[in-house]
Amino acid sequence: MAGVLLLALAPLSATAETWQERDDWGEIFRANEASGTLLVVDRRDGAATALVHDGERARQRFVPASTFKIPHTLFALDAGVVEDEFQVFAWDGVEREFPPWNGDQDLRSGMRNSVVWLYQHFARELGEERERDYLARLGYGNAEIGDRLEHFWLEENLLEISAEEQIAFLERLYRNELPFDEADQRLVKDLMVVGAGNDWILRGKTGWSGQLGWWVGWVERPSGPVFFALNMETPNRMADLPKRQGIVAEALRTIEALPPEA
Repeated sequence: MAGVLLLALAPLSATAETWQERDDWGEIFRANEASGTLLVVDRRDGAATALVHDGERARQRFVPASTFKIPHTLFALDAGVVEDEFQVFAWDGVEREFPPWNGDQDLRSGMRNSVVWLYQHFARELGEERERDYLARLGYGNAEIGDRLEHFWLEENLLEISAEEQIAFLERLYRNELPFDEADQRLVKDLMVVGAGNDWILRGKTGWSGQLGWWVGWVERPSGPVFFALNMETPNRMADLPKRQGIVAEALRTIEALPPEA
């Protein structure tokens, strides 16, 4: 069963040779003094156009960091570790580096503020066996967690996923085709909303391992969705983080997937 799901999660591989390299996106990365990849799959008007900067890197797996909160939320909902978006989880009183983490949390704040301790709580409640089972069922990246139950999505050389696989996963979530209740998939998509206009909705999730930054998601337009997955090196650490959304927004504007003001 897991093998079937894995194949279903990787529909882009067979057409990888048709990816269109965007030299102008390379200029965007250089202007931002950034090194990384951006893969976009444009499904507007019934098409399936794959555009990329650095196609080789787009197929390379990296630690997902907090982009894993997307499937991890589905795991927690499916297992009953969390009931709904209104359930509140009490802060443990430990002062952490990021002030938004220092307080009670629910799914919405946990996703918006990328609250690591909340998802570490979910991992402890799920346990190693269920985490492994969900990853295998989903065919998510290499599906490895090692012996680091509370850190496997945060540290190098454990769970890894490529930009190509991120988009394959997001496409199935968009269509409510993941092996989870449709209501849970719809809830997770609602938690991912980060921007909207008259004729577009932007859903996404950032991730950062300390060395590597992610920004993955999609733009919904009346003519169809445009999926994106960026990962990039962050040698300047937090100073580099705003570049993730900035690079993607600029690239998406070149194909009119986002309006100029977004």
